Amino acid sequence: MTNPPRGRRRDNRRSGLPRPARRAVLVVHVIVSVGWLGLTLCLLTLAVAGAAGGSAATDEMAYRAMRTFGDWLLPPVALLTLVSGVVLSLGTHWGLARHRWVWVKFLMTLGLAAASLIVLRTDLDHAAAQVGAGEQVDGAQLLFGPSVSLASYVFITAISVLKPWGLTRYGQRRKAAEQAAREAGGATGATAGARADASVAPSAGGKAVAAEATDRAA
Repeated sequence: MTNPPRGRRRDNRRSGLPRPARRAVLVVHVIVSVGWLGLTLCLLTLAVAGAAGGSAATDEMAYRAMRTFGDWLLPPVALLTLVSGVVLSLGTHWGLARHRWVWVKFLMTLGLAAASLIVLRTDLDHAAAQVGAGEQVDGAQLLFGPSVSLASYVFITAISVLKPWGLTRYGQRRKAAEQAAREAGGATGATAGARADASVAPSAGGKAVAAEATDRAA
């Protein structure tokens, strides 16, 4: 059985999550994130169909479907995306506040989840109630939420791939502290090695003198 590389063992210790758990959380995060993006695209499509539909039947179908998606799919997908992202950030070397792109992604995801669960769901329930009562629904208003959400998710996906902007101030301080700790550990190791060499040197010299005396006696 071969041992893993030294750098990989160090990364696993720093991550706080074992490799299988980290991969499992990553898979869950990718699935629910893509699902949230697809769900938002579906809501936008239905909103366009409701706003452009010329019949009451089309409007009712679109807005009732939007409410169903908002009530049954949106809450678990949004919450799982947020929770899995936080766990993945805290359980890997990226951290939650060390890199600017991770921090921006977290804040945007938190804001989008709150807006989707509070504002968007309220609008969808209100639109479905209006359609059920035979009233006219302002379709343009329902286009705004999914459009902003879709643009935000595309931006979040882009920064997740590109990872721009470098470290935050907190991340810079942590990096400097870790580097200082490594340098201090290296200096301590070098001092201990020098002491060990110094303790071995007299012993080696004594053995040489003893060997020389033995040769003379012979």
